[in-house]
Amino acid sequence: MTARAGQDVAPRLRASSEAIDLAVDRAVSHLLAVQGDEGYWWGELESNVTITAEHLFLTHILGAGDAGEWEKIARYLLSKQRSDGTWANWYDGPGNLSTTIEAYLALKMAGTSADAPAMTRACEAILSLGGIEEARVFTKIWLALLGEWDWRGTPVLPPELVLLPGWSPLSIYSFACWARGTIVPMTIIRTLRPVFPLPRFAHVDELFVRGRERAELALPRSHRSAWATLFLAADRALRATERLPVKPFRRRAIRAAERWIVAHQEEDGSWGGIQPPWVYSLIALHALGYPSEHPVIRRGLAGFTGPKGFAIEEEESFRLQSCLSPVWDTGLAMLALEEAGLAEDHPALVRAGEWLLDEQILSGGDWQVRSSGRPGGWAFEFSNDLYPDTDDAAIVVAALSGAKLDPVRKREAIERAADWLLAMQSRNGGWGAFDRNNTQSWLREIPFADFGEMIDPPSADVTAHIVEVLGRLGFLRPGTRRLDRALRYLEGEQEADGAWFGRWGVNLTYGIGAVLPALEAAGVPAEAPAVRRAVGWLLDHQNADGGWGERVEGVDPLSRGRGPSTPSQTAWALMGLIAAGEGRHPAAQRGAEFLVSRQKADGSWDEPEFTGTGFPIDFMINYHLYRDVFPLLALGRYRKAAGEVA
Repeated sequence: MTARAGQDVAPRLRASSEAIDLAVDRAVSHLLAVQGDEGYWWGELESNVTITAEHLFLTHILGAGDAGEWEKIARYLLSKQRSDGTWANWYDGPGNLSTTIEAYLALKMAGTSADAPAMTRACEAILSLGGIEEARVFTKIWLALLGEWDWRGTPVLPPELVLLPGWSPLSIYSFACWARGTIVPMTIIRTLRPVFPLPRFAHVDELFVRGRERAELALPRSHRSAWATLFLAADRALRATERLPVKPFRRRAIRAAERWIVAHQEEDGSWGGIQPPWVYSLIALHALGYPSEHPVIRRGLAGFTGPKGFAIEEEESFRLQSCLSPVWDTGLAMLALEEAGLAEDHPALVRAGEWLLDEQILSGGDWQVRSSGRPGGWAFEFSNDLYPDTDDAAIVVAALSGAKLDPVRKREAIERAADWLLAMQSRNGGWGAFDRNNTQSWLREIPFADFGEMIDPPSADVTAHIVEVLGRLGFLRPGTRRLDRALRYLEGEQEADGAWFGRWGVNLTYGIGAVLPALEAAGVPAEAPAVRRAVGWLLDHQNADGGWGERVEGVDPLSRGRGPSTPSQTAWALMGLIAAGEGRHPAAQRGAEFLVSRQKADGSWDEPEFTGTGFPIDFMINYHLYRDVFPLLALGRYRKAAGEVA
């Protein structure tokens, strides 16, 4: 950045300082107003309608259906239908066949007539997209459970898999924790093949293109890779063994899977703090004969509702979240308030910091199967002690460092978290979210893997958050082997056009907005080629309104990095520019002005777009607090950058 350009921009920075101050003050007031009584922040985690539809399926299977609740579910589902009759997986996204099938079936089960206009449009859309025959594997599993699809048309998943040792390449611990928690109960479900038939009025024969009796049950041939072909051949071989009269390890395997499921239930009744392992675990235990009054089943059902449950019930609707994010939300809210200049001893920061200290996980978990570090992380949710994640731990450590708390307790918590994070570094220098060295990419090719990521390899955004925090606090020092490996990993992950892909956010803006602050914290100079290429990408992708935005599907060459401006994505880009020494650049000024102009009178922002990621493209998330914490975080940093040159 030239001195002349800085002189040109500095007066504008001063001229807009009052507007920036007002926006920051309003945003601070808004965040303080929505803090929970216990000290945490917790925003809704919005996803697609399958989560709610599957809750209706689950309550039918467990015999716990409630007519009033189902009626509210139906109203919610209808409110999310697109004009073409489909349901999408994210805001303003294309219609999705499997999501539409599940919504349609749930509406039918809740009593919506197939002749209703909404249902007619949905049926026509489903048939035009290939019908039930073309649905994803997990939709077909739900249909099989409800008697609407033949179990023979689903992949085999032998329970003997659970007996393989942790070091085995095909062990359950080779899968990501979310996949592991789903696969274990699924081995029981797929082996027992239970059916919980629907009343005649809820059957969906009309959704078969070729008719139910002529539906093709064979798994589709794969053209993706040699691994996929091999796994499909293995599936055929396993089907042959299913017909053998003697299976010497079958009973032992089912018992081992059952014990694993029971041992992995969390205090709040969930499994892994997320919906898929939770519902499949309940179904597996129910299929094994666990009665509804069994403590595990009772606790599992009760966890969906209540003050900290996954369900959001309103007067006219009922919807379910796929996960809860109070630890993540609280860490981000604290960081935003700290960057905005809130005093370190402010009661809001102290209460939040003390709550986070209480949430630190000092017990063991699945991650220990392949890592030798001592516990010290945080999980995403209220209760998920078996699966702390490195991204949450990094954000929490950063938040705690800026709050005035008991000095001994704070120091011990941060040091223990840093030790755990350092132990979780993978061989390639990066960090995954939940596990170390979880990189066996061939597992993505198993027949069950047609929806969602199966492994948890290191990612640029998670690695960057850890490098930034541990670098600023002195746990990763320049010239040390750990930091050098991390920087080499990040260098290798930069794409040809200068961007980094964000695994847990949409998409390249998230990656760049994480990596540039990390490089700054690690002492990488702003003139470094990697930094300049990333800055160039941000400048090239700024929208005419001053903001930044990317569509979820914007990873193809034509729409790469393009989309309507959003508050959270604009904030990520702005923080990236500031970290790269470009806080005085006109683009940064325009980005800040965009955020100020889009702020509502109450200090919040609107953002219907899904800018969070569960599984890229397959499962997307709208974190309702992102729209408020990231703009405040960015404006706080921008104000500091402006003050440095005023």
